[in-house]
Amino acid sequence: MNPLKSLFLAGAFVFVALLAPPLQAAGVETRPVAYSQGQTALEGWLALPKGVNGKVPGILVIHDWTGVQPYSKERTEQLAGMGFVALAADIYGKGVRPANPKEAGAEAGKYKIDRALFRARPLAGLEELKKQPNVDPDRIAAIGYCFGGTGVLELARAGADLKGVVSFHGGLDSPTPADGKNIKAKILVLHGADDPYVPAEGIAAMIAEFNAAKVDWQMVSYSGAVHSFTNPGSGTDNSKGAAYNAAADARSWVAMKSFFNEIFAVPAK
Repeated sequence: MNPLKSLFLAGAFVFVALLAPPLQAAGVETRPVAYSQGQTALEGWLALPKGVNGKVPGILVIHDWTGVQPYSKERTEQLAGMGFVALAADIYGKGVRPANPKEAGAEAGKYKIDRALFRARPLAGLEELKKQPNVDPDRIAAIGYCFGGTGVLELARAGADLKGVVSFHGGLDSPTPADGKNIKAKILVLHGADDPYVPAEGIAAMIAEFNAAKVDWQMVSYSGAVHSFTNPGSGTDNSKGAAYNAAADARSWVAMKSFFNEIFAVPAK
């Protein structure tokens, strides 16, 4: 294995050991949600504003390569604190929660080589989110981190009926350029300008795909940021290829909220 990649794998996964279970935000209700895709049992994590009345926008969250674990759960709770109903979709399957970088790489790799499955699992999560009684089915977006950042782009390419998708430090490429024509959602890509795991040619291919299909897209690159820049558990050593960047984390979250304001036509808190 490439030495730099090995360092990334170890650094990116360290948060599993260091990050404590997320504290539930005030005014937020959470619970696991059982659902399925085909014959595969799945278990996501739902967060919603306590006492919510009426229909509000729904946000599907696609986890990073560690699965539905504390980091993705915490993000759903942040979104619920903003007034959304958020579901962390389970891509791997109920009980499949990688315990180390080797296991995480093996699980993530299955979906990167099987893009049809990589679309089917988020689509199942989207259908489950739509079933939630307080979700407005006409105002749904999806966000994803790292592995999940790639996942939300695949969800868009599957033709999912979404207002928008946001990719945070996701893998960027264009494995099937013709599928750009299926995209209905507006797209926001939030990228670490110094990310060593996202080749320039992959970005160029993605942009060419989007432009050919006349997709409404935008991309923001953050200087000094590498892979996994939103995750405090990734450490702060850029030389490992994955590291937290507080400025990029804060700026990307603001960019996401502005995007939500646009696509939902209501201000995000």
